[in-house]
Amino acid sequence: MVLIVDDKPENLLSLKKVLQLHNIEADTAASGEEALQKILKQSYSLIILDVQMPGMDGFEVAEAVGGYSKTRDIPIIFLSAVNTDKKFITQGYESGGIDYVTKPADPDILLLKVKTMIRLYEQTRELKNMQLALQEEIRERQKAELSLQETVSQLHSFIESIPQVAFTASVTGTIEEVNERWYRFSPSMDQFPQNHPQEQPIGEALQQSVRSGNPLEMELRLRELGKKDYRYYLLRVHPVPGTDGKIIRWVGTFTDIHVQKEINEILERKVEERTLALTRSNAELEEKNHELQQFTSVASHDLKEPLRKIQVFSSIVLSKLEDTGQSDAGSYVRRIISASERMSGLIQDLLAYSRLSMDSLFQPADLNRLISEILEDLEIQITERNALITVEPLPMVEVIPGQIRQLFQNIISNALKFSRTDVRPEIGISYELLEDLSMDSPQSEDGAYCRIEIRDNGIGFNEAYLEKIFTLFQRLNPREKFEGTGIGLAIARKIVDKHGGLITARSKENEGSSFYIILPLTHSTEKIPAKTTQL
Repeated sequence: MVLIVDDKPENLLSLKKVLQLHNIEADTAASGEEALQKILKQSYSLIILDVQMPGMDGFEVAEAVGGYSKTRDIPIIFLSAVNTDKKFITQGYESGGIDYVTKPADPDILLLKVKTMIRLYEQTRELKNMQLALQEEIRERQKAELSLQETVSQLHSFIESIPQVAFTASVTGTIEEVNERWYRFSPSMDQFPQNHPQEQPIGEALQQSVRSGNPLEMELRLRELGKKDYRYYLLRVHPVPGTDGKIIRWVGTFTDIHVQKEINEILERKVEERTLALTRSNAELEEKNHELQQFTSVASHDLKEPLRKIQVFSSIVLSKLEDTGQSDAGSYVRRIISASERMSGLIQDLLAYSRLSMDSLFQPADLNRLISEILEDLEIQITERNALITVEPLPMVEVIPGQIRQLFQNIISNALKFSRTDVRPEIGISYELLEDLSMDSPQSEDGAYCRIEIRDNGIGFNEAYLEKIFTLFQRLNPREKFEGTGIGLAIARKIVDKHGGLITARSKENEGSSFYIILPLTHSTEKIPAKTTQL
């Protein structure tokens, strides 16, 4: 609760109303004397105190509040319309005020100060409560330490009841007490059980722990007296601290883990066998993939050769038909030529898509140079459409240059192809560095990733079909209106995946599209895993 002290009722009413509107409980006092009476009876988290008051002024009230142990921690904000001189402000802080605000006060600023002071007061109170709780915990721990000796005395009966081989040792590592199971492995209390000759002796390992003060845990093999076979056991030895925190003795157990050990060894063998089988399968898969790539290349070549002949001879037939005036037959031949051209493009795109699975070397590449070469190759299309292309300086990135060239060319070609007939095509290319491999990652001058944006003002698309545009053979527009095989963006996604990056797009119909590509600036020699491309 906040206490507002002011000799003017209108000030009390307005300030109280402001606080209540923001869910801050408030109380009022019309004089310094009334304020002191209320402070002694009621708990407040903040006092807003007017300086100029009849009787006790604000400074005197603040000094009186600071003189009581119960109220000295309550923060005080002075309000003054007259005493705005530096010496009065200084006096306000010296008398115990936390802040000094002159009237007329900005309600928003004052409200922020009030909320801050309340929060600080609550935090201070919570800290005191925590200190009290800590003191209580210290007292409890002292009681616990007093009962520790009783616990140690009960330890002797405890080690006899547990199913493991158990023992206690002095602070120097000398055996003090053992349970009956001990004598199945050792003839006397003074002699540790004999573990396997290839392992570190138990006494030597315990002495190392004693010198370091650290617990001991080790797997070893023990043999019962009169038997030939060894079994696996887990030895655990823990220090027991006294009331002063110093080690007063050690407690150890031998737990039989022979069955678990055998199961683990069987599992390890199974894992090794499975790993070997997977390695062989991967090798066979890589060989089959290589054979498939060779087949694709040969098949594409064999398919393209007869298509070229169809195109050549169809062109010859079309020329003769046009000379003889047979326009109907000529239209059919044109359809043959158009279909063969689409088939040739489809075969070429499929061949390019299949080659993306082949391993390639990453090397530093100047993206500015790559974009410049692409724009030279597309010069005719750019000129025909009178397109305006703006390219901001791009960074050096470790990539597979041929694939990245194809990536940018596919997206820029689409931007030119899917332009609006009534608007001059405009294409912009820019980038920014990111901290993480994420479309929502914040920018960073030292980021390890770059996000490249290729934006246009073309026909755009409905974002409900975002995933469809990156899928093989998927088209959003009729072939009769826009040429293409529906493979270009599928190739783009596969290239980005091979580079360990992300690709996505933002678009609205008839408002253009923006394609976003995130690529790592550098690559290790390890194979880059495929990424899932999502917004």
